[in-house]
Amino acid sequence: MQYSANTLEHHWMPFTPNREFKGAPRLVVKSKGVELWDHNGNRLLDGSSGLFCVAAGHGRPEIAQAVYAALLENDYTAPFNLAQPSSFEIARMVAALTPEDINHVFFANSGSEAIDTALKIAMAYHRARGEGQRTRFVSRERAYHGVNIGGTSLSGMVKNRETFTGVMPNVVCMRHTWLKENRFVRGQPENGAELADDLQRMVETYGGGTIAACFVEPVAGSTGVLVPPRGYLQRLREICDANGILLVFDEVITGFGRLGAAFAAQAFGVTPDIMTMAKALTNGAQPMGAIAVKDGIYDTIVNAAPAGAIELFHGYTCSAHPAACAAGIATQKIFEDEKLFERSAGLSNYFLDAVFALRDIELVTDIRGLGLLSGFDIAPGAAPGARGAQIQKNLFASGLHIKFTGDTGIFAPPLVTTRDQLDEMCAILRKTLEEFKD
Repeated sequence: MQYSANTLEHHWMPFTPNREFKGAPRLVVKSKGVELWDHNGNRLLDGSSGLFCVAAGHGRPEIAQAVYAALLENDYTAPFNLAQPSSFEIARMVAALTPEDINHVFFANSGSEAIDTALKIAMAYHRARGEGQRTRFVSRERAYHGVNIGGTSLSGMVKNRETFTGVMPNVVCMRHTWLKENRFVRGQPENGAELADDLQRMVETYGGGTIAACFVEPVAGSTGVLVPPRGYLQRLREICDANGILLVFDEVITGFGRLGAAFAAQAFGVTPDIMTMAKALTNGAQPMGAIAVKDGIYDTIVNAAPAGAIELFHGYTCSAHPAACAAGIATQKIFEDEKLFERSAGLSNYFLDAVFALRDIELVTDIRGLGLLSGFDIAPGAAPGARGAQIQKNLFASGLHIKFTGDTGIFAPPLVTTRDQLDEMCAILRKTLEEFKD
């Protein structure tokens, strides 16, 4: 079936040059495993797990059947002062994966909502402790924390902020962790742990008692896979502990096996106070986000309220929707039954070998990676991002989808990808980069 710009006009697409796209659309009409098919019948390989969501591969019948059964049984339950059983089961399953003392889970509908919820939980926690003066939040340059007002306020990517001037006050940014001397370093760089001392500078400049929380992506994902230097996250944890600051890990991309462990918290051996997650939680089959908190945070907020009173005035109409819960439960069972976290860990070296082999291409100026997540930079052209946008189109035409942010490609295949499929993806990527012309 052919599509024209007229038939596509009514949908205002997100993060897309709408006028250009609707003139030459790239539409996916079918997906299965790690393969996609466009509206012209062409096959593609999915090198970005959708948008880091589809860890277990596309078209899982177990998830579809679970969602279908849930909708037939109970299509919606109001989540305020009512509940339905599957929400407690998916919360239990998530808590079984998080670090030992993180056992309470609040549900949202996206990673963006999870971040805004984490901001509110941090404020509520400090207020319950009698420290309501903690109104400042620390983030990082080149950070991405979703697109709601809270997440936009924490964002360190200028294009995500510059149009939206009504963001939260009292947000300050540490430096990002990319350093020239760490170019083409595989895994965690040895240089740069001292960048965590930017948080100590914030403490000394603004007063540690004014800072509510420090938000970081353990691996900064959407900005181009910035892997933290050795000791960096540990140093953040030390500074937070010394000053009563909550440490929040945004695990929307790094969660559910992407780094070979359930979460980056375990992969790096650093336990935050709050974790946000989404995407692979339901394998992308239903919208769902979650916020997991340490027991002490939950207990403090809940016990500060009078008996019988609502403890946290926050939630969404579709928090813990039955269909999303069903998708989440089915997804967690797939992860466990197929040992996908272990499979991810076992595939990582082969994946990183293949990606870092691209360093001989003249256009490539840096490669970074850990687990089944990698990023590579290309030399910019006449305008920032122009080459990246064109290369993404060229890759699509050649049978591969990966995400680009400006002139940075982000490669994150599903955890079920085979070595042969990785070889095919990297062959397409190599050929496209080698043959690129402005």
